[in-house]
Amino acid sequence: MKELPSSIAQLNALQNFDLSDCSNLKELPSSIGQLNALQNLDLSFCSNLKELPSSIGQLNALQNLHLLWWSNLKELPSSIGELKALKNLDLSRCSDMKILPSSIGQLNALQNLHLYECSNLKELPSSIGQLNALQNLDLCGCSNLKELPSSIGQLNALQNLDLSGCLNLKELPSSIDQLNALEKLYLSRCSNLKELPSSIGQLNALQKLYLSRCSNVKELLSSIGQLNALQNLNLSDCSTLKELPSSINLLNALHDLNLSRCSNLKELPSSIGQLNALQKINLEGCSNLKELPSSIGQLNALQNLHLWGCSNLKELPSSIGQLNALQKLYLQGCSNLKELPSSIRQLNTLQNLDLWGCSNLKELPSSIDQLNALQKINLRECSNLKELPSSIGQLNALQNLDLSACSNLKELPSSIGQLNVLEMLDLSGCLNLKELPSSVGQLNVLQTLDLSRCLNLKELPSSIGQLNALEEFDLLGCSNLEELPSSIGQLNVLEMLGLSGCLNLKELPSSVG
Repeated sequence: MKELPSSIAQLNALQNFDLSDCSNLKELPSSIGQLNALQNLDLSFCSNLKELPSSIGQLNALQNLHLLWWSNLKELPSSIGELKALKNLDLSRCSDMKILPSSIGQLNALQNLHLYECSNLKELPSSIGQLNALQNLDLCGCSNLKELPSSIGQLNALQNLDLSGCLNLKELPSSIDQLNALEKLYLSRCSNLKELPSSIGQLNALQKLYLSRCSNVKELLSSIGQLNALQNLNLSDCSTLKELPSSINLLNALHDLNLSRCSNLKELPSSIGQLNALQKINLEGCSNLKELPSSIGQLNALQNLHLWGCSNLKELPSSIGQLNALQKLYLQGCSNLKELPSSIRQLNTLQNLDLWGCSNLKELPSSIDQLNALQKINLRECSNLKELPSSIGQLNALQNLDLSACSNLKELPSSIGQLNVLEMLDLSGCLNLKELPSSVGQLNVLQTLDLSRCLNLKELPSSIGQLNALEEFDLLGCSNLEELPSSIGQLNVLEMLGLSGCLNLKELPSSVG
């Protein structure tokens, strides 16, 4: 369809008009302004439309106007300001549009303004501050936007402001402190933003502040501690951030603190222990972090502690045992961590302990047996781990035990058979493991047993036939395995048996048939 007939104006009852994806449509008739009942007009993906007729301003009932992906739209007619009922205006990915008409400030009913990836938009008109009903302003990906007008502080109803990917934005106006209703402020990927205005502390309603990948932000001002409603603070990939202000302890409502890949962060302030509402802290990839403050043990609400890839972390403070609500402790890739504190036994709510790639960890503390809620232990690639404590058999809730690529592990304790709810045991790549204890047959609910690439494993205990729930049994690449016990025929629910690469295996027991 290349054009609409001017007679379209006769559709007096028309409320919804969807012209999206009419890519051959080159213009709209001026008579469209006579559609007095029209509430919704969708012109998204009309890639050959270059302009709106000025008569568009006559659509007194229009509430929703969608102009997504108008790659040829350079400007809006000034008459757009006459749309007194307009609530939603979506101009996402109108990549050729450089300015908005000042008349846009007359849209008294406008609640949502989407300018997502309007990559040539260089500025907003000062009249934007007149949008008294505006709740959501989306400027994500406006990579040529250099500044916001000071009038933005007049947006008394604004709840969400998204400036993510505004690569040329260097600063925020101090008037931002007047946004009394602002709940969410997204500044991710504002790579030229160097600091936040001190006035930001006056945003009393702010709940979420995202600064991820703001690579030039070197510090946070102490005024950030005044954000009494802040629940989520995301500083991930702020690679030049060296420290946090001690005033962070004043963030009484903070639930989630993301500092992942802040590679220059060397320490946390001791005041962090005063964050009584904090449930999750992510320090993944903080490669210069050498220690945690002992005050971390005061975080009574903390449920998740992520320390993935903290390669300079050598030890955990003994106070970690005071984290009464901790459910998940991720230490994956902490290659300099040599031991866990014995106080870890006090973590009564811990469900998941991830130690994957802790290549300097030589042993687990015997006190690990007191982790009554522990469901999963990941010890994959703990290449210096030589043995497990016999007390591991007392982990009554353990369902998943991953010991894959523990190349120095020579044996399992006989107590392993006491793990009554263990469903998965992964021993793949345990190159020095020569045998399994006969007690392994007591694992009544074990569903998966992976012994692939256990190159020194020569035989299996006959008790393996007692694994009544075993569904997957992988012996791939066990090149020294000479025979299978006849009891393997008792595995009535076995669905997968992997024997590829078992070069010394000469025959299968008759019981298999």
